[in-house]
Amino acid sequence: MHPNIMVVEDEEALSEMLRYNLEAEGYEVEVVERGDDAEIRLRETVPDLLLLDWMLPGLSGIELCRRVRLRSETENLPIIMLTARSEEAERVRGLSTGADDFVVKPFSVPELMARIKATLRRTNPNKISSRIICGDIELDKEMHRAHRNGREVRLGPTEYKLLEFLMSAPGRVFSREQLLDGVWGNDNYVDERTVDVHIGRLRRSITRGKEKDPIRTVRGSGYSLNDKFV
Repeated sequence: MHPNIMVVEDEEALSEMLRYNLEAEGYEVEVVERGDDAEIRLRETVPDLLLLDWMLPGLSGIELCRRVRLRSETENLPIIMLTARSEEAERVRGLSTGADDFVVKPFSVPELMARIKATLRRTNPNKISSRIICGDIELDKEMHRAHRNGREVRLGPTEYKLLEFLMSAPGRVFSREQLLDGVWGNDNYVDERTVDVHIGRLRRSITRGKEKDPIRTVRGSGYSLNDKFV
């Protein structure tokens, strides 16, 4: 799965420039113009990184950053703040509130891209690495191959995407709706029962002999990849 970045910026020309450059780098991008709308959206879905302007209508970026850090679901969400404020005191304030990095406008696009990649590498290395390893399962995103205990696991395209999605956040419980959005996207002909069918196929493919089933079913909630299955 490509890293998902939420851009919270009310200046349309800047937000479109950011979208264009981020998508060109392979990121999935969602743009939100208001701080209060972003707060609502963050309760519905948590991106891999938040690119947050300091001055926003509805709710300031600095206040949104503070509120994000207070919620358990988003307390570790990487945040890079964009601001026209270059004073040291303001940078300290932003970092003290919970921002991971600080970029002053006007900024160099290549520098911003490098900072985003560095932040993701530090906070979620699986998102930018070509290989994901969880327990005894290894996924090669470039070759679209999976191995467990050294043996190749043959997966169909959907099972591969499902495994990659689960491995992107070991231990996190994904609802069927989240799995539908993340794996099937906008396919309106797929319902939640399809998730159960493909989870079953994935389990049968990756589990052999005495190997433990790495997929945990959470009754009433969904599925997760158990990060302690080895």
